[in-house]
Amino acid sequence: MATTSAVWREVRVLRHCVNLQQTRRRFSESGEKGWFRSLFVHKVDARKDAHSNLLSKTETSSLFKMQFHNVKPECLDAYNKLEVEVQNKLHRDQDYPCEVVGSWNTWYGEQDQAVHLWRYRGGYPALTECLDKLNNNKEYKEFRQERAKMLISRQNQLLLEFSFWNEPLPRPGPSIYEMRSYRLKPGTMIEWGNHWARAIKYRQENNEAVGGFFSQIGDLYVVHHLWAYKDLQSREETRNSAWQKEGWDSTVYYTVPLIRSMESRIMIPTQSSPLQ
Repeated sequence: MATTSAVWREVRVLRHCVNLQQTRRRFSESGEKGWFRSLFVHKVDARKDAHSNLLSKTETSSLFKMQFHNVKPECLDAYNKLEVEVQNKLHRDQDYPCEVVGSWNTWYGEQDQAVHLWRYRGGYPALTECLDKLNNNKEYKEFRQERAKMLISRQNQLLLEFSFWNEPLPRPGPSIYEMRSYRLKPGTMIEWGNHWARAIKYRQENNEAVGGFFSQIGDLYVVHHLWAYKDLQSREETRNSAWQKEGWDSTVYYTVPLIRSMESRIMIPTQSSPLQ
């Protein structure tokens, strides 16, 4: 009996040692897998602040407005002439704290469409001041009434610019412009910004990066990336060359799952556009 009991004790000890080794092995393998996986899974630090403060150029306090005007096909030329006249007057008048960054007609994408990008230096107070003055401007009211006869529909968005993107400055041209618009899944804007803060360096060689913006009012979780190219062939070559740079593929890999839908417009600058 004593011998049998001793044997069973040894068996229990051996089983305990085996179980302990297996547990340690599973813990070690789990830790190694977790460490290995962390090399490939992007993690975003939790932040307790608004997206606008984390991602925008707060030091410039500029607010942007994007306008989309769908024009009656037979009225597009008259519409462009009217817009040129009004934009030039607003540029010359220092009482209005706004400026046109760029104006375009869509070439490929939604047809007979005009796109305007405005900057309000001073943020929301500058926007409010400008709108108050325009609402009391008889000439501007007449312009809006005349313009309304030419439009099918219109839409606008208020935007901020990403802090890591290029400042949209006037260009001599001639260029074509591509605006790539992304509708992101709610809650993913910070992650998008983290990836593109690193990725923008891959798209600077041909001076194609013009500006990057994200919406504050209007359709939310919308991002607009604005690019300039010599022509469509140059666009194709520039975009293809990005894939030869190490790191660009991972940017695409991690940002595609954040997108709900996307759209590309190829646009031609109007006569008065500072971005030519």
